[in-house]
Amino acid sequence: MPAITAAAISGGATIAGGLMGSRAAKKAAEAQRAQAAASIEAAKIAAEEARFRPIGITTRFGTATPQLTQEGRLAGYEYAPSGELQAIQDQLARIYGPSLGQAERAAALQPQFEQAGMGLFGLGQQYVGQTPEEIRQRYMQQQRDVLRPYDIEEEQRLSAGVFGRGRGGLSVGAGGQPDLQALSESRRRRDLQLAAQADMAAQQQLGFGAGLFGQGAGVLGAGYQAQQASLAPFQTAFGLGGQAEEMAMQPMQIGAALGAQTAQFGGTAGQILQGGANTAAALNAQAQQAQAAQMAGFGAGLAGAGQNYYNMQMLKDIYNPAGRATPAPIESRPIAPAPIPSQTIDYGVGITKPGAFSPLQSS
Repeated sequence: MPAITAAAISGGATIAGGLMGSRAAKKAAEAQRAQAAASIEAAKIAAEEARFRPIGITTRFGTATPQLTQEGRLAGYEYAPSGELQAIQDQLARIYGPSLGQAERAAALQPQFEQAGMGLFGLGQQYVGQTPEEIRQRYMQQQRDVLRPYDIEEEQRLSAGVFGRGRGGLSVGAGGQPDLQALSESRRRRDLQLAAQADMAAQQQLGFGAGLFGQGAGVLGAGYQAQQASLAPFQTAFGLGGQAEEMAMQPMQIGAALGAQTAQFGGTAGQILQGGANTAAALNAQAQQAQAAQMAGFGAGLAGAGQNYYNMQMLKDIYNPAGRATPAPIESRPIAPAPIPSQTIDYGVGITKPGAFSPLQSS
């Protein structure tokens, strides 16, 4: 066969094999894309199953309705109290509205409490601002100043009596004049009594000053307590209003909890579905890839066969030029008999038994 024909056949086989290999690669790529698309779709299904889906609930205290977008996503939640609960909330609102005004009026009185308290603090400071010794000295001086006119009057009466009766020069022992000695003793006893009273006065003054501080603090505390007490009605009514609002929100909370549980269960189911879909997609992709590999192998074999055919034809053209018959296979050729030698061959040379032997002669 001419070399051109062999080359054409080999080239055609190579092209056909390449086309089959390209188709196999395309088929494998399509299998991978199909597997990826199946995985994405399974993930979307799983995500949809796991999406939070709140539930509308109605109880005695109210109704809750979820608001969803066109895509089914949660956009908000609306809840409304029942008529009975709404009436209770309105009553509580009428109560805590005026009670807040009471708290404002109590707060307005606080400056007066502060003024009174500061006044008591200042007065107490005046009483505790001296030392005990200073208080005693001041007390003694005050008492002496009070008693001084009486002392002068007593001295005058004593002087008139003593000298009037002619006893001015009378002296008894080391004590001197008896009337003057009695007056002096009386004055010393009075001074000792005043000193004791001065100690008690110092204690009383300091205690009184400390008491004024306590009273001032009590006045300030009374102002703050008045404000707290004035807030108590508002806090009670407002707190009850908040509790009523929480009761109205119970349907929404119940619906949200049920939606969360549903999403959890749906997520589990979605994971199972996604796992099965991924497994099926992987098996399908493996089958398509195996088919593509088989097609690629067949194409490679076809291209190899064409190349082998071309190589054989080239060898024939090299060893069997044009116009010369192709020799028959060696196993088909006839065997020619060996030629008969022209003389007898002596095979006994060097052998102990001499003789002539010709194996080619017939007997």
